[in-house]
Amino acid sequence: MCFYCSYFDKQNNSKKMFKIGLAILLFFSIHTINAQEWFADLETAKNVAVEKNEKIILVFQGSDWCAPCIKLNTEIWSTPEFVAYAENHFVMLKADFPRKEKNKLSATQQQENIKLMEKYNKPGYFPYVVVLDNKGKVLGNTGYKKTDPKTYIELLNSF
Repeated sequence: MCFYCSYFDKQNNSKKMFKIGLAILLFFSIHTINAQEWFADLETAKNVAVEKNEKIILVFQGSDWCAPCIKLNTEIWSTPEFVAYAENHFVMLKADFPRKEKNKLSATQQQENIKLMEKYNKPGYFPYVVVLDNKGKVLGNTGYKKTDPKTYIELLNSF
């Protein structure tokens, strides 16, 4: 291989590596920005809600099998608009009921979620979103709605 071809090939590899590194950095930056704190324990969520004087949004979901649950996560919960709003207005509490073995929850967490289901979601709807005050009293409930984050936030605030 000639000197020029060798030099040109090294430059292309450097550019490719730079682009790959940039893509990886961008991916993790976006996912970090969209990171949202979800609680898995009602008592912890209530303590935080009292401290911050915020409502609790309790979400019953089947994260690895329920198509509307997955859509609700993608179209509402994971959006930058919802994440930014929820940070200062809601305490997010998740009761997940995955079915796949690789997503299996600990026995303790399964029991916590079952207790939440028995108290707040007796019919067993998925997804089911319960808006609670900071003491755990039900203010309202909803499910998946084909809408935008702003409208969904307005719905949650209407309870």
